[in-house]
Amino acid sequence: MSVTPAGIAAAAEKTIARRTALERSERLSERSGAEVFLKREDQQLGRSYKVRGAFQLMSQLSPEELARGVVCASAGNHAQGVAISCARLGTKGHIFVPTNTPRQKRDRILALGGDAVTLTMVGSTYDEASAAAHAYARDIDATYVHAFDDGRTIAGQGTVGVEITDQATEIAGGPLDVLIVPVGGGGLLAGVATWVKSVWPECRIIGAEPVGAASMKAAVRAGGPVRLDNLDTFVDGASVGLVGAVPYEVARDLVDEIVEVPVGAICVEMLDLYQTEGIIAEPAGALASAAMAQVGDLVGKRVGVIVSGGNNDVSRYPDIVERAIVFQGLRHYFLVSFPQEPGALRGFLDHVLADGEDIVVFDYIKRSNRETGPALVGIDLESADRLAPLLERMAASQLIIEKIDNDSELFTFLR
Repeated sequence: MSVTPAGIAAAAEKTIARRTALERSERLSERSGAEVFLKREDQQLGRSYKVRGAFQLMSQLSPEELARGVVCASAGNHAQGVAISCARLGTKGHIFVPTNTPRQKRDRILALGGDAVTLTMVGSTYDEASAAAHAYARDIDATYVHAFDDGRTIAGQGTVGVEITDQATEIAGGPLDVLIVPVGGGGLLAGVATWVKSVWPECRIIGAEPVGAASMKAAVRAGGPVRLDNLDTFVDGASVGLVGAVPYEVARDLVDEIVEVPVGAICVEMLDLYQTEGIIAEPAGALASAAMAQVGDLVGKRVGVIVSGGNNDVSRYPDIVERAIVFQGLRHYFLVSFPQEPGALRGFLDHVLADGEDIVVFDYIKRSNRETGPALVGIDLESADRLAPLLERMAASQLIIEKIDNDSELFTFLR
């Protein structure tokens, strides 16, 4: 289905979504030299923009279609939008999510939908859950509520753009020069770009994808949607291996740039949003603001950033903190072969480590022979520029020390 500004305007007139805030970020404005404004979709029903598209599609179904029920696949947020819509419209929803969907999202799906929804966990990615959901929808003759590749869903997501253009004059002092949008399957990007370009044709629209799940950028390069063979699912709300055909066509024609954001940078931004602005963002929710470091020519511009969701499981924070510290160059791991003799560890502490360098991991792997025993040692630094002096002291010691590089296969086992 095609996506038009008129269809988005009609969706804005028929929605259950909250009108979320557009607010200035002091931190991001000072850091970038731009005037940066956050569109707070983490405050939306279900704590994500996804309810906009789900309700828009489902509200257009006939009574007969609603009576047969609906089916969807989701990484978690779209499912919450479908669950809310099922409860509002009085229809049954059958929801499929990957097995790695955070518990917080699964619990919220059931809480929001109540008796109206059933939840099935299947596959390790959104795409695998989607295949199972499509098959089930065919089996029971139910309507499939697509998370992003349906014009009705996209029109609903485009209402985020309607609100931004309405709010910008009062909040930002005029039209935005740049708008950064997180990208998973592409529905939000397509809807927002369609509306914003019709109102502000000079606005630069930038899509942000996580490194390891940049399926829209791959589609643009290939001239059409292509499936990614290897998918990093850490940014679960934006980890889609094959973007939608409709979103791709819109992005091809209206989006100015697609940037890839390292997962470590996303984790740093999640923590900054929480510690400075008090915003609890999931990885996909911090994706657009993290992308600012990848975007040039922002000084003096009015920049909009969509915080797309706030459904983050608190149990993930240790991993998020670890990834952030490693990305900032503040934590490093080494294999150290200590001689099996008194004082070996003391010598390491006295002659290799300096003040402000702390051991945070120490684990003997095994005793390889009678003389030496290798240990995994994790060291935190006060600043990234202290790594070079540390490596110099390691090289000057009598110990055999091997640094574990972040891009090595061995490093993946530390997570």
